[in-house]
Amino acid sequence: MPVTNVQPQLKRELGVFGATLMGLGSIVGTGVFVSIGIAAGITGSSVVLAVIIAALVATCNGLNSAQLAASHPVSGGSYEYGYKYLNPALGFTAGWMFLVAKTASAATAALGFAGYFVNITGLNSNLVVPIALVTVAIITIIVLSGVRRSNFANTVIVAITLISLGFLILLCVPPVTQVGINNFTPFFTGSPQDFLQATALMFVAYTGYGRIATMGEEARSPKRTIPIAMVVCLLITMFIYITIATVTIGAVGADILGKAAPAPLETVARILGGSGSAGVLAAGAMTAMLGVLLNLILGLSRVLLAMGRRKDAPKIFAKLNQKQTTPYYSVLFTGSAIAFLVFLGNVKTTWSFSAFSVLIYYAITNLAAAKLNSKQRLYPKWVAWFGITSCIFLAFWVETAIWQTGLSLIIIGLIWHKLRQK
Repeated sequence: MPVTNVQPQLKRELGVFGATLMGLGSIVGTGVFVSIGIAAGITGSSVVLAVIIAALVATCNGLNSAQLAASHPVSGGSYEYGYKYLNPALGFTAGWMFLVAKTASAATAALGFAGYFVNITGLNSNLVVPIALVTVAIITIIVLSGVRRSNFANTVIVAITLISLGFLILLCVPPVTQVGINNFTPFFTGSPQDFLQATALMFVAYTGYGRIATMGEEARSPKRTIPIAMVVCLLITMFIYITIATVTIGAVGADILGKAAPAPLETVARILGGSGSAGVLAAGAMTAMLGVLLNLILGLSRVLLAMGRRKDAPKIFAKLNQKQTTPYYSVLFTGSAIAFLVFLGNVKTTWSFSAFSVLIYYAITNLAAAKLNSKQRLYPKWVAWFGITSCIFLAFWVETAIWQTGLSLIIIGLIWHKLRQK
């Protein structure tokens, strides 16, 4: 069902700098503060190589997302690209997988923030869930105020996060210099299956760049803004992830990093610099989780907005506020769904489930990019086919129960979509 021209549109208020920071706020969060530790626990020191391979896959996906968003700059990301360049079933599947994966990720980020907050303040651990719920409510209110204020809040969050990571890198340099390569031998300690699973999990740590695409309707000069913002965002993130993985393993070893979940970087800082250094990393982790939560609510609400416009979701989600700066009901529903999931979930299970769902989402993104004509294409067609192949390949290296559950949810979603069409 085509989107008509009478649909109210969101205001274009994001430039290159703001869009880049939105991407960084989405990426540099749970990924670097949690997933590097999880992946190190699975594959050991070779997590550094897993980070690099995941970066290459993410780069292809980012380039394809960028050219699609530049060609079709509307809210909804791959949900809209699937509809426009493929077919309604694939478009719906992309949107459904995004909602499922990222709602769980947002709940994980809220719980992560609350966990760090309890640790640093010495409060009772029973307060983690209530603090997470209050956090979701506050961030939802910020997002309701529109993308301009959200962008300001995100800028502050990203700045604090990057400063804390820079502090950790400086803290790790002296012990790395003393130990040399000892902590990297043996480099491969697990099976090839373990390494591929770790690579799939690390891929998720890069996927926040898609938030730039889902907010394409709010970008000024989208054909210029979106591709530049995505490329810059990915380059900065790759440098941060590769550096953090290398210096932390070099300083304390993969075993310590892998056993320190859900706060591996704080543990490294505590070992090397005491409680004061751990506090700096905890502050950075807390702001990072807030950034992830803010950007996920923004992205999820924009996909829900697009689905409401096409009637794949109730039409009320397509309504904007009077100033046309935010999809009011979509944001409220997204915040409520995240709050509900705060009561559930395990960090590793949630992260693995996000990995499968997001890899399917980006496989559809890459397939849509392969359908662009020569005038719309910004990058060679092989970039799209490499992205498709790598995403589908990695998706099925997560635990069997995870991808089986994911496939079941895809089938349930397609049944819903078929019923809605009728």
